[in-house]
Amino acid sequence: MIRAVLYDPSDQRLCEGGVELIDEWERAPASQIWVAIENQPPEAERSLLADRFRIHPLAIADALRERHPPKIEPFRDNTFILLKGLDAESTSIAFGTIQLSLFIGDRFLVSRSSGRSVSTDAVFSELTSGEIAPDISRASLALRLCRTVADRFQPLLLGVETRLDEMEEEMLSRPSDDLLAELVRQKGDLKRILRILQYHAQLFTSARSHTPAQLMDHKHELTDVQEQLDRMLGLARLYYELTDDLMNGYLSLSAHRLNQIMQTLTIVTVVFVPITFMAGIYGMNFEYMPELGFRGAYFVLLSAMLAVVVSVLWVFKRKGWLSLRRRS
Repeated sequence: MIRAVLYDPSDQRLCEGGVELIDEWERAPASQIWVAIENQPPEAERSLLADRFRIHPLAIADALRERHPPKIEPFRDNTFILLKGLDAESTSIAFGTIQLSLFIGDRFLVSRSSGRSVSTDAVFSELTSGEIAPDISRASLALRLCRTVADRFQPLLLGVETRLDEMEEEMLSRPSDDLLAELVRQKGDLKRILRILQYHAQLFTSARSHTPAQLMDHKHELTDVQEQLDRMLGLARLYYELTDDLMNGYLSLSAHRLNQIMQTLTIVTVVFVPITFMAGIYGMNFEYMPELGFRGAYFVLLSAMLAVVVSVLWVFKRKGWLSLRRRS
């Protein structure tokens, strides 16, 4: 799909259409155009970018790659911005990404996405509905699109905050293997989002210091995008650390519960080993065992066993092991 919006200042007319508007744009030297390309054959995209907008072949090659780190690269007649945005299905921290390429010239903006771009749809709708002034510069429009891409990370991260509170309560009240698996997955997703946001934040920080010609008059908008990315990056770092803390806390609680079980089993073992030994001695079928002839031997042995148990429990109580078990 190829959509286009053409603005002609001579009659202050905003036209929405397709590829046919490029011909009209070429005939009107004062006009400005935004062409949004989505899910087109690579050769058709390559031909459109190279023949109609004179985009550098290296920039086209980067834009058409399935995976490429975000970048901002100035060329003689345009500036190339490559972003990694969220795909249309991303509503939680288990997200997918698309490549979003922007080519910014003095009179044109060409955006190309590897899949449906919610950010492109939103800004396109704002422009055609009149929410954005039709005479906005193509550079301002591109930076507004960059800001929208950054904004889409916010609800995902705020959803993590809500889920972290729920996870902490579950960890204390009803821990499970499913909860630990979710924490592991969430930590991995946050690490991915951290990497993406770090790329973008560094990119726009660098662009503020070495501003391309097409963005020279738009440093405030550049700063706005960079500050939003820094905020998102700070949130992602915070939630990554909190998720890591919850994982460590879960493992510590699991180890503590295992220690409690082992302590209980150890106490039971220590109590029963001596009396089992005594029962084993007098359970042997030897004919000459002097104690077997004593009338009260049975009760003496039971009393000795009880004395051993009471003595062992008293020693554990004295050392505080039984009280520790009760408090936990």
